[in-house]
Amino acid sequence: EQPRARVGIQVASMPKSKRSKVYAMTSTRKKGSERKSGLIQEIRNSCDKYANVFVYGVENMRNAKIKDVRTEWKHSRFFFGNNRLMQVALGKTAAEEHREGLHHVSEQLQNSVGLLFTNKTQEEVRAWFEGFTEHDYARAGFVATQDVTLPEGPLQQFPHSVETHLRQLGLPTTLKKGVVTLIKEHTVCTEGDTLTPEQARILKFLDIKMADFRIALKAVWSQDGSFQVLVPDGDR
Repeated sequence: EQPRARVGIQVASMPKSKRSKVYAMTSTRKKGSERKSGLIQEIRNSCDKYANVFVYGVENMRNAKIKDVRTEWKHSRFFFGNNRLMQVALGKTAAEEHREGLHHVSEQLQNSVGLLFTNKTQEEVRAWFEGFTEHDYARAGFVATQDVTLPEGPLQQFPHSVETHLRQLGLPTTLKKGVVTLIKEHTVCTEGDTLTPEQARILKFLDIKMADFRIALKAVWSQDGSFQVLVPDGDR
């Protein structure tokens, strides 16, 4: 009897699951720390480079409009978002401040505010921002600034395709001969109402803009160490 040949069985190795990868948390923390340190240094460099530092707040924040302002003021620098980090960069106390008087700026960094670094004169900056307002659609949570009531009858501005959506938003509409029609008078909102998502959506359909996007200058510091509050506490 001839000896049997041994058959080798190869077991294919399974591909490693991406889920099983182990990432070093120390590396992630290091990158985050480096990013923060870099931002702190950028702010300090800006304090040295630019003549004036303004603290500003934004009314009715719109990212697209902030981007437009940054483009218009590309000769200057804007920082916004992390108050604690900005305070560290400037210095929270007179002993810690990067330059004389900057701890007063840190004290103003409360709530949603940012820093504008610029070589434009204070008069130029204040004149531009005081004259800058962009009308926009109100969002949910905004307080209505006027009464809006729609009379019974056809709403010629709307295509028939949106009639169902208008009804879902709360408008008493129907289609009459292909025309969106309000079957009775309807009050969309009353001045002083806190707008719901549905009310805000209807106002946008009606092209009614109640919100004003603007940037309010709250305080200013100059390289000579001078500091001035521009907006009283009660108006912030």
